[in-house]
Amino acid sequence: MKKLLYSFLLLSSATLFAQKNSATKFAISNDIVGTVDMFAPYKDAIQSMNVYKTPANLPANLKKYSSIAENGLTEIKMKKGQDNMDRLPLSDLNVQYGLPTETPVLIDGYEFSDTKTLVFGNILTNMELVDRDGKKVVSITTKK
Repeated sequence: MKKLLYSFLLLSSATLFAQKNSATKFAISNDIVGTVDMFAPYKDAIQSMNVYKTPANLPANLKKYSSIAENGLTEIKMKKGQDNMDRLPLSDLNVQYGLPTETPVLIDGYEFSDTKTLVFGNILTNMELVDRDGKKVVSITTKK
């Protein structure tokens, strides 16, 4: 009975980690992924913001992000000289955790299979290695 209960709890925990966080609102600035919340401290450096409510509304240059736009997607343009935030490709995170560079990375449950995708360093506050479908992947959580 204990083994059955333990197995159920372990499976429930793994499923919980793999679920998408519907509260996450992604933002794109200069083809770099972040979240809307992480731009709040930089509001004086923002030139413009365009909010797209559905993946169908995305302009051609943002169509590749349609998989993360189910809760909307914000395109942020920074003022000249104000776009100096740290950024790195997701493949660097895989290297850091000893995984092959092409291993998909999860951000709040959303899978990023293109590990050449750049993310802002501010998004990397809570990272861990999780088991997803029998494979180890880096999982980033933006909300606590």
